Amino acid sequence: MKKLLFTFLVLLTANQITYSQEEQAEERPDGWKGSGAVSLLFNQAAFNAEWQGGGTSNYAGNLNLSYDLNYKKGDFTWDNRLIADYGLTKVKDQEFTRKTNDRLEINSIAGKQVKESNWYYSFFMNFKTQFAKGYEYSTVDVLDPITGNVIGEEEIRTETTHFLSPGYLQAGPGMLWKKDDNLSVNIAPATGRLIFVDDAFTTTPGYTDGDYFGVDQGKSTRFEFGASVNVYAKFTVAENVTFENILNLYANYLEDPQNVDLDYTGNINMKVNDYLSASFIFQAIYDDNAVKGFQIREVLGVGLTYKLNAAN
Repeated sequence: MKKLLFTFLVLLTANQITYSQEEQAEERPDGWKGSGAVSLLFNQAAFNAEWQGGGTSNYAGNLNLSYDLNYKKGDFTWDNRLIADYGLTKVKDQEFTRKTNDRLEINSIAGKQVKESNWYYSFFMNFKTQFAKGYEYSTVDVLDPITGNVIGEEEIRTETTHFLSPGYLQAGPGMLWKKDDNLSVNIAPATGRLIFVDDAFTTTPGYTDGDYFGVDQGKSTRFEFGASVNVYAKFTVAENVTFENILNLYANYLEDPQNVDLDYTGNINMKVNDYLSASFIFQAIYDDNAVKGFQIREVLGVGLTYKLNAAN
């Protein structure tokens, strides 16, 4: 499954690069250029007591922020991106409101152009974590205090993550191939990665080295050294419809280099007018230090969007 999805993503990205190369890019002027968008997506479903088709009333909201701040002067470029997503859902009869999305990510890459080509000597930095606490949910029996008999169930939650636990920081030199702001590939064969966590999760009784995001017992950090490849491709599918793709690959030289970490996000945005839009987000993550399998996220919604634009 992992190889199949990886092959699909590589072919998809290659197809997008071929497609984008057919478009003529305009020369970007020197100075700062900022652009982005804030969107609020809302979903709701309600059923009354007489509804016979089945269903549970629920509502959900997602707040998304994406902002690019790029600088260019001569043959030097510095591109920065902030991605922030947070979503909640509430299902009737469930005790707790649950997260549907929680992501904070900052990407920064500086490049020095190699003569008059699409290649740059580069140095990149990537930081990512989450905003709020994450939980695992379960139920326990509720006992009658007099008879001791089970009279029901109660939902409980156990904290498993929070802000900066985990957190990831990657940085390293490399080579950047960049056609324009919408199409680039960065290859960094000497990348350092630091994973940091709250040591409260690694000092629990019976903890085994590596159980919590690869961090050893009693420790709060894990250092890795490896190679990373980052691909960004955004193109127009049709009028007012764009398809943005972000693919990050990482292999740790120090341990199981054959287990390539993968993080792919595909974002289709459909503009209705200046303030209304629809979007579909698909994200697939493979990191065997976190989970022995793929993490999949999908978000589909219609909501309000506000464009953020700035220039020097």
